[in-house]
Amino acid sequence: RIQKFGLQVQGGFIVGFDSDPPSIFEKQINFIKESRIVTAMVGLLNAPKGTRLYKRLKKQNRIKGEITGDNTDFSTNIIPKMDYRTLINGYKKILFSLYTPKEYYKRVKAFLKEYRYPKKKLRYVRFDYLEAFFKSLWLLGVKEKERIYYWKLFFWTLFRKPSLLPMAISFTIYGYHFRKIFEKYWTFSESG
Repeated sequence: RIQKFGLQVQGGFIVGFDSDPPSIFEKQINFIKESRIVTAMVGLLNAPKGTRLYKRLKKQNRIKGEITGDNTDFSTNIIPKMDYRTLINGYKKILFSLYTPKEYYKRVKAFLKEYRYPKKKLRYVRFDYLEAFFKSLWLLGVKEKERIYYWKLFFWTLFRKPSLLPMAISFTIYGYHFRKIFEKYWTFSESG
């Protein structure tokens, strides 16, 4: 795994291609989890005006308007080959599987287990980092429902990989951010 060499992958994934079978959702979930990609942005296929995709789909009468510019709003400006409900439900399944606290924190921990921090010069503590850390303690460690996962990761990292604690805290903040973005479209539950 590349994490052992101090590398971290951030991935962007799209669903809704003409060639996507209904199994694409489970395949993407498994790939992201097995690859330990913590920061995985997943969106629906859209066809921006002026692209070859837009021109091809326009000829096929499969364009249904302009893109919104918001790749998190569950919209697409194409008429997909896959049944639309199947596409949206599969997309929701991906997001749920990746960003519920239980699954997200599990993926972060799997990444941290493998990750080897590259040797760097002494780093200085910045005030804004300390401020973010203390905010995370309050918001994610006390106020939010995910607090059990936050504290498990916090103490696991503190005792097993203390040099990665700043990274672990950053990931908890990223996960919270992703959940907040999609919260208006999809209600996450702890039963996932």
